[in-house]
Amino acid sequence: MKKFMDENFLLQTETAQDLYHNHAAKLPIIDYHCHLDPKMVAEDYQFKSITELWLGGDHYKWRAMRSNGVEERYCTGDASDWEKFEKWAGTVPYTLRNPLYHWTHLELKTAFGITKTLNPDTAREIFDECNAKLATPEFSARNLMRRYRVETVCTTDDPADSLEYHIATRKSGFEIKMLPTWRPDKAMAVEVPSEFRAYMEKLSEASGIRISTFDDMIDALRKRHAFFAEQGCKLSDHGVEEFYAEDYTEAEIKAIFDKVYGGTELTRGEMLKFKSAMLVAFAEMDWETGWTQQFHYGAIRNNNTKMFRLIGPDTGFDSIGEFSTAKSLSKYLDRLNTEGKLTKTILYNLNPCANEMIATMIGNFQDGSVPGKIQFGSGWWFLDQKNGMEKQMNALSLLGLLSRFVGMLTDSRSFLSYPRHEYFRRTLCNLLGNDVENGEIPFCEMARVRQMTEDISYYNAKKFFQF
Repeated sequence: MKKFMDENFLLQTETAQDLYHNHAAKLPIIDYHCHLDPKMVAEDYQFKSITELWLGGDHYKWRAMRSNGVEERYCTGDASDWEKFEKWAGTVPYTLRNPLYHWTHLELKTAFGITKTLNPDTAREIFDECNAKLATPEFSARNLMRRYRVETVCTTDDPADSLEYHIATRKSGFEIKMLPTWRPDKAMAVEVPSEFRAYMEKLSEASGIRISTFDDMIDALRKRHAFFAEQGCKLSDHGVEEFYAEDYTEAEIKAIFDKVYGGTELTRGEMLKFKSAMLVAFAEMDWETGWTQQFHYGAIRNNNTKMFRLIGPDTGFDSIGEFSTAKSLSKYLDRLNTEGKLTKTILYNLNPCANEMIATMIGNFQDGSVPGKIQFGSGWWFLDQKNGMEKQMNALSLLGLLSRFVGMLTDSRSFLSYPRHEYFRRTLCNLLGNDVENGEIPFCEMARVRQMTEDISYYNAKKFFQF
């Protein structure tokens, strides 16, 4: 029987162990998509407790706690830090076979050097030990990033954001790059006219351009896009339910803008046309600047209306959606490609039933200009666990080139989520190691396998994004 989470955790063969310990583990981390708070990095935030650091915004943990019968006040409510931590510790033994069990203990081990398993009996001891360490300068936000040998992080930022904390961080001389990512979802969120109008006013103030027409909005977005580029931005990101590729005319889009800007609700058909036009406009801006565009699609968000009204979005009431996206995705990419305006692209699907579709779709638009120009993104959200990552890599391996994959990211708000890169690297090394030892990859190609491991863990991302 193997010991839980020893040095060879998830590594089933000697070849896998060699690939991980001698190649993947030694490399820095490029976290090219996350949701860290830039202010915390700029101010080198000192966390008040392990509860704040671990449970402050982690809807993965909240979902598990609710499923375990824990009342909401211990998740997002007014319970004390200790009470919340105690409830989480009581939930952890019930998360066996959930990735939360592995992530929890990887984070305790790699950040705090704690190898005890978390349960009600060890909760107080672990709570006190973590808090004592968090009170020291060595465990500030920046030092946690240093601890995990982070080289670059890309946060997720609205076009109207000032980016003041990115600027301040860079000027401070902090050696780890913190770059913004352009996330313009609100500029195409026309479902509620009053909210869209309020956002236009915010965008107008940020850009210095008075917005009253569609052309004004595009000018304002272009100005902000240029500002993001000046601050080192190299990626955009779009969170969409599905891909939008309706036919439209310029006159139609201008009329739709006037309608929603004036406070009138749109029909579904009008919404789809407007979103389709905006996705094209965003893609053209990214192509002009050589950015990489990312699409995270397939989530049904805020399913629980009661809880949405009580505590708002991003609180753990989202799920995998079912959408027929192949034709619209193909049409969207084909339009950009035909016009010579298809920039580097990463596609992340949330429903694993689309794995093979995405793996074949990306092959349609590779053009030889950049290795892996169109990428199948790593397992996302509900799929960023061992099984989900293996399925994504297997589909990419069978139908594309795993060797050109840009690898893992945290997609997290937590400064303790960096072990997800370790989790991914171990899973990758195990897949490749098993293939070698099963005779599916010849041993004479081990030099290539070792380089492939290092490329997917680090070098592909560094070259692809030109960090």
